[in-house]
Parts: sequence; C-alpha cells; structure tokens
Amino acid sequence: MRYAIVVEQAGNNYSAYVPDLPGCIATGSTIEETEREIREAIELHIEGMMEDGLPIPQPTSIVQYIEVPA
Repeated sequence: MRYAIVVEQAGNNYSAYVPDLPGCIATGSTIEETEREIREAIELHIEGMMEDGLPIPQPTSIVQYIEVPA
C-alpha cells in the first residue's frame, strides 16, 4: 500500500504523520531520518491493527501543492 505522509519542521527536528492512519506518527533529526521512522511506524501500526483484528484503512489521502501569489 502507498500512504501519504506529512512531514513538518518541529523546532530543531522534524515530525511526520499519516492522515489515513490516525495516531501513526514519528520524529527525526533530519527529513531522511523522519521518513525512515515513519515507514517503520506505518508497518508497526498496521501490524498492530491486524493483531487486534481491526480493518486496515485504505489509503485515500491525496497530496497536491497549490501555488498562490506571495
């Protein structure tokens, strides 16, 4: 599956979350580290949901950029 993630700068580090998997978050000191951590968090999140017999949400979020005059 392919899930959209949101990466945000959070002071001196970065944080990420998955809109389609509420509660699935990760942090890291670089964007690359944060992406590695969120990938692992997604895998563990889905694994935990499966163990609990919960349905796995299908990816539905769409990521796009909108340009506006600054």
